[in-house]
Amino acid sequence: MVDALGVAVVGFGWMGRVHTQAYARLPHHYPRLPLRPRLVAVAEEVPGRAEEAAERFGFVSATRDWREVAADPRVQAVSVTAPNFLHREIGVAMAEAGKHLWIEKPVGLTSSDARAVADAADRAGVQGTVGFNYRNAPAVESARELIASGGIGTVTHVRIRLFSDYAAHPDSALTWRYERERGGSGVLGDLASHGADLARFLLGDICALTADTAIFVPERARPSGATAGHALASGGEPGPVENEDYVGCLLRFASGARGVLEACRVSVGEQNAYGFEVHGTRGAVFWDFRRMNELRVSRGTTYQDQPVSTVYVGPDAGEFAAFQPGAANAMGYDDLKVIEAHRFVRSIAEGRPYGTTLTDAVHSASVLDAMVESARSGRWVGL
Repeated sequence: MVDALGVAVVGFGWMGRVHTQAYARLPHHYPRLPLRPRLVAVAEEVPGRAEEAAERFGFVSATRDWREVAADPRVQAVSVTAPNFLHREIGVAMAEAGKHLWIEKPVGLTSSDARAVADAADRAGVQGTVGFNYRNAPAVESARELIASGGIGTVTHVRIRLFSDYAAHPDSALTWRYERERGGSGVLGDLASHGADLARFLLGDICALTADTAIFVPERARPSGATAGHALASGGEPGPVENEDYVGCLLRFASGARGVLEACRVSVGEQNAYGFEVHGTRGAVFWDFRRMNELRVSRGTTYQDQPVSTVYVGPDAGEFAAFQPGAANAMGYDDLKVIEAHRFVRSIAEGRPYGTTLTDAVHSASVLDAMVESARSGRWVGL
C-alpha cells in the first residue's frame, strides 16, 4: 500500500504552480514510489491567490500566512517557492518544525542564508532538495558521465552561458527582483546560481574566480499592484534598479581547468539561451537547453578537424525512461521539476539524499558571494 505524504507549497507564483504540478504528476511517471504526495496546504500573501490555487489544484486548505503551514501537523514536506529574501526565514522555520524542504535556488540572498537553512535541516534531521533543475536533464547527466569517464580526455576549459530577455523590456515592473534587500544580487541569484551549480556538477570544485558586473537598465516603473512573473508596468513612479543585470566571470577549477561563466537577464533576442561547452584534450561536449534532449559530441584522436556528432539521449540516460520510450522523443522543462520532485520524495522515503541538496546550494551561493566581492574589488577571489 502506498503511504500518503502531506505536502504544502509556500509562495504561489509561477514556480509554486510548477512544484504543484510536479507533485501531481509523480504517480504517472514513478508508480512504484512508496510515498504519494497529497496537497494539504498552500500559502500565498497576495489576497485571493492561495484560495484560487486551492480550487484549481485541490489543496485541502489555503492561507495567507506561511506560519500556519509550519504549525500544521498534516504537513510533512514543504515546497518553498517564495521570493529570495524569504528563503532563510521560511526555510529555517520549516526545518525546525520538522518539515522536509524542497526549496528553490538560490536559498536566500547570501551563502550565510543558504548555510543557515542547511544547518537547520541538519539539526532537525530533515531532507533538503534545491531547485537546480538543469542538472536533472538526462543529456546533462550523460555529459557528466562522459567527462568523468575520460571520454573527451582531460578537461581543459568550459564555457557556461545563461542569457535571457525576461528583463530586457524597459517597462518591466520594478518588483522585488530588482531590489538589493529583497532580490539579492540580481541575475547572479536568478541565473548565475544555476551556472555555478552546473560548473561544479560537471567539473568539480571552483577554487578561484574574477568577475565583472553591470546594470544596463538603471530605472524601472513601480507596479501599482501585485505582480506575478516578469510583468510590465508603464507609467508608474520610476525607481532605481539596485542589482545586477549582467555578470561575466573567469573561473579556475581545482582540477586545473579554466572556465567562463556569463549570465544576463536583459539579452534582447535571447530566450532561455542556457547551456555549456566543455573542451578536453581529446574532444568536446556541447549542450543547449533549447535542444534539451541532444548532446553534440566530438571524440577521437584526430584532434584537428575532428567532426562533431549530434546524439539524441534515450531511455538509458538519467531519468529519461520515466518519461519517454525512445530517443528523440522530447522532454521539457516541467519534466525536470518532476525528476526533482521524485528525488525529493525518494529522499524522504529512504532517509538519505538524492539529487541536489542544501550543501549544493551553499557551494553555489559561495561562488555568487565571491563574484560580488570580485566585482567590488576588481581582484581574483579564492574559494
